[in-house]
Amino acid sequence: MKKKISFIGLALLLLLTACAPKFDKQEEVIQNSEAKKEKAIIPKYKISEKYYRTTLPFEPGEARGLVVANLNTRYDINEFETGLMRVAQHTFDPDKYLFKEGQFLDKKTVSLWLNRKFTKSQLKAEGLKEEENIGLNPLDPEKGNMDKRQQENPLYLAHILEHDYLIKSDKNTVGLGGVVIGLALNSVHYYKKEDFGADYETQIPKSELMAEGKRIAQEVLQRLRKKSELKQVPITIALFEQAPKTSAVPGSFLAYTAVGEGENNLGKWENINEKYELFPPPKTDEKHREDVNSFLNFKQDVEEYFPNFNGVIGRAFYSGDQLQDLSIKIPIQFYGKAEAIGFTQYVTGLVMQHFPEYVTVEVNITSVNGPEALIVRKPETSEPFVHIYE
Repeated sequence: MKKKISFIGLALLLLLTACAPKFDKQEEVIQNSEAKKEKAIIPKYKISEKYYRTTLPFEPGEARGLVVANLNTRYDINEFETGLMRVAQHTFDPDKYLFKEGQFLDKKTVSLWLNRKFTKSQLKAEGLKEEENIGLNPLDPEKGNMDKRQQENPLYLAHILEHDYLIKSDKNTVGLGGVVIGLALNSVHYYKKEDFGADYETQIPKSELMAEGKRIAQEVLQRLRKKSELKQVPITIALFEQAPKTSAVPGSFLAYTAVGEGENNLGKWENINEKYELFPPPKTDEKHREDVNSFLNFKQDVEEYFPNFNGVIGRAFYSGDQLQDLSIKIPIQFYGKAEAIGFTQYVTGLVMQHFPEYVTVEVNITSVNGPEALIVRKPETSEPFVHIYE
């Protein structure tokens, strides 16, 4: 059960109305594929302009779950999936297209593509057939100095994610309208010198990562076009650089290319200027000094509320060098519900005082007992949205 605190009831009602889902009528349509025709439901709720509707019943992706094992952190997993939807909006309008998890790349295919290229002896040792030697990562010759081999032949590709986008026709049917592929690339290559030894690492230069990512993207496009269902559909491919294992913030998308119907070669690459930053930054950040100072002033005021408290951490999302979202975590120990409520009211006032109106700010206050409060301030709104958890 959640209890809501309203600072000004009418203003909060207006805020919620502005962010509310669209309550359109639920639709029943026919979903077309080459294999079958079946009924599907388009839900009547759309929670935001930036999200796609999905069809029901839900069909899990053919490679579902692999992303958890292949990416370094939960931050990267979340950003890779949600960020790929942001990329999709450049070519597939959320008002016209419906989202569906990828149905054309299954677990075995993705796993084989993520392998290294193998020599015949390596292929035999792996228990694979010659036709399964389709890895997109470079071959390891297994001769010579281990460090040199790993530096010269790192694992560039960490994961492949497919999203499908459906479009509705005039005949009350939906069919495949496009595919978006995310290629997660390693900024750091980790390797072992012994089966159970320590991890070693080698940094992969950004220029090298981009070049290899584009090479892999072209090969992926050629393979997708060999599938009968994907010969003609538009395909967008995006490159994602995942962060190191020790990072407290996720990586980011670097670039994308949109390939038109039936085209077999990549189009122009469009750079994506997005990045996550940790607040307070580990070193002086001159580029975002004003944003950092706002956060530090907020942090100082929060820490003055309780003696000896020092635990305010922020994650800032930048798009085009402009701060868009700031997510703040405040873990603290309370000794009563009244104390938690009072602290939440105090922090809410600080949010309104310290951060510019164009930034979305989310503050999560937690204790050893779990979530205590949530504060959300949307851009250009005079009142925040506040939850107190029981």
